[in-house]
Amino acid sequence: MQRARIFRPARNAMTSGMAKTRKWVLTYAPESAREVDPLMGWTSSDDMRSQVRLSFDSKEAALEYAQAHGIEADVQDPKVRKVNVRPGGYGDNFATKRREAWTH
Repeated sequence: MQRARIFRPARNAMTSGMAKTRKWVLTYAPESAREVDPLMGWTSSDDMRSQVRLSFDSKEAALEYAQAHGIEADVQDPKVRKVNVRPGGYGDNFATKRREAWTH
């Protein structure tokens, strides 16, 4: 039986945005270990499913796909991030109404 993992990707650490984190992703578990090329040092694999990455709008849709195709899926629910909104935001650092000195 095939194994897969269903999850929602984490946000990019280089940005504060949440782009590409709304959809659920199904990736297959590796069937064989990777091999190191002795000449170049590259890693390779003969597992074609490791290149497949399916996107779904909801967790339920991903689970339905897995069940319909006989895939044993492990679901990883995302950790909810608390909202970090400052009153005034970044633009408040440069406001003309500001009375105190701006420091970090």
